[in-house]
Amino acid sequence: MKPAPFEYYAPHSLDQALELIRGYADDAKILAGGQSLVPAMNFRVVQPSVLVDINRVPELSYIRGDGDVLRIGAMTRERQLEFDLLIAKRTPLLAEALPFIAHPQIRNRGTIGGSLVNADPAAELPVLMLALNARLKASKVSGERWMEARDFFVGMFTTALEPDEMLVEIELPAMPTRTGWSFMEVAPRAGDYAMMGVAALITLDEKGNCMQAKLVYLNAGDGPVDAQNAASLLQGERLGDALIESSAKLASESEINPFGNIHASVDYQRHLAKVLTQRGLRQAVQRAEGTLQ
Repeated sequence: MKPAPFEYYAPHSLDQALELIRGYADDAKILAGGQSLVPAMNFRVVQPSVLVDINRVPELSYIRGDGDVLRIGAMTRERQLEFDLLIAKRTPLLAEALPFIAHPQIRNRGTIGGSLVNADPAAELPVLMLALNARLKASKVSGERWMEARDFFVGMFTTALEPDEMLVEIELPAMPTRTGWSFMEVAPRAGDYAMMGVAALITLDEKGNCMQAKLVYLNAGDGPVDAQNAASLLQGERLGDALIESSAKLASESEINPFGNIHASVDYQRHLAKVLTQRGLRQAVQRAEGTLQ
């Protein structure tokens, strides 16, 4: 298949890119890594009349520590994130999950911003942003604004970005002390879309009780699913097997809404969610306690 005809622009600065986006608005698509957009254009699922290629905008690719937060440019490649020592130290949950994203060849080109804007319910990065309480900065010619990750994803393949806006930066806060993490997913084959996945974060107080908990699922609804009730069940408690099982049961039966697919029925996806949640929470607790690295 071949894409429908389009005009092509390759700006060399963010200002130039934003001017183009303002001028063409709904008629334009932004090309970042292109790992989702180009196939969609080839199959003519997406037919933009204008393509704005931002690969020549160097100011959008960086990983920087800034006090208690990490700042990541939207054009930073997933492969760069995967091997960055600052990412591994500051946000080990992100470092652990990155190898699950497709294949190395895809991660060599795919960008963090491109994945987030694509907002695929089966993608790992939107789930991780929600779990890590990320903030995302959108820019346009007239200014910029910050959005919480929970407000950024508004539906299947849909974000809160306006037609003349571009995602330019992701801000990740430092993980609190005594915080354990886990990322788990099950896919038909390595590199395939996961049938189900979960990111878990557990913060313990000095007595070993759960102070904060986070459970976020992929391929479990029309976007990343934050199982707040299941997480709330854990707060203030010592996390034994019975409580972990209750939390996993609540999330898998009441808070996720999987659609099923050719690889997994809805019932099987719920079963996977329950098993992965139990395993993930146990691993996160062990890491928070310092008994597992």
